Amino acid sequence: MTEVAKKRPEFRNINALTDLPSYRLPPAGWVSILHRVSGVIMLVLLPFVLWMFDTSVSSEISFGRFTSAFTAGLGFVPGWFIKLVVLALIWAYLHHFTAGMRHLWMDVSHAAVSKEFGDKSAKATLVISIVLTLILAAKLFGLY
Repeated sequence: MTEVAKKRPEFRNINALTDLPSYRLPPAGWVSILHRVSGVIMLVLLPFVLWMFDTSVSSEISFGRFTSAFTAGLGFVPGWFIKLVVLALIWAYLHHFTAGMRHLWMDVSHAAVSKEFGDKSAKATLVISIVLTLILAAKLFGLY
């Protein structure tokens, strides 16, 4: 065999139990997976979003019940857990939005589709969504 034939890369299937713990996924891969996860979170929490919207705009009494849900809780669910669910919803929306804008930008400017741009824009997407989530988390938990 020639030297070129010996140095060819080996492509194999990934075993979920043995290979995934040591598999290094690039930032673009993480953004892609988290984009799907955030979409599922928003879909699953859609009834909660509709309940929050309906309760907050129906009347003054229902708005009081809405605001007290974040402090006193609802039934057996404590208020801090409701805040965590809302925080997960905030992160899901912000990440899904920023990742969607990244994909739209790549669709509009075909010249921007490169490995370097994909890496930089994926890191920017992760940073932007996390920073905005932390800012809104500080507001949600009453730090400002």
